Amino acid sequence: MDIAKFIDHSILKPQTTEKDLEEQIKRCIGLKVYAVCVHPYWVKRAVELAGGGLVVCAVVSFPFGMDTKEQKLFQCLESLERGAKELDIVMNFSALKSGHLPYVREELLAIGRNTEGFVRKVIIESGYLNEEEKKLAVELIAESGMEFVKTSTGFSFPGATEEDVKLLYSASKGRLKVKASGGIRTKEQALRFLSLGAERIGTSATFDILS
Repeated sequence: MDIAKFIDHSILKPQTTEKDLEEQIKRCIGLKVYAVCVHPYWVKRAVELAGGGLVVCAVVSFPFGMDTKEQKLFQCLESLERGAKELDIVMNFSALKSGHLPYVREELLAIGRNTEGFVRKVIIESGYLNEEEKKLAVELIAESGMEFVKTSTGFSFPGATEEDVKLLYSASKGRLKVKASGGIRTKEQALRFLSLGAERIGTSATFDILS
């Protein structure tokens, strides 16, 4: 299996420099990685560096998801204007856990209807949610018309787990694709998540996995 075509390479550490960005995107193009994920600040430069050689994905409200829906929507639209083709949007899991479901629903619907035509992945930070909350998150994301549910930002514990990928894949019932992300550092892990139904792998350990 050509794992590279399933990888979203993350360049999201706060200490990332422009030189880091340039070097990593160059390596990703050489390895034929599918996409690179960057903060909104770096989207325009990443698009210039990628030159069509790989997809640029912008993270939105990363990593906590607690910007307002208006702020999130602005981040989405600005990132798309700057050339991003995909969005990894952190769901407001604090609002979800607080029972503010109408707010979470409207936020997802507002983003969904204003970003049609692009690939949207919603990060639920599964390590913070119980099983019922994870299933509820899947329903809300599916209702919003977005394409993916994503396990984690990679900035929380435990990140992607086999149990969560199985649960999200089952709960989605073919309506959403699953992106496994968080703590994936080996080829064996990546292959295992793909075998469980994930269709995209988010990792910053791309070069180790593909070495």
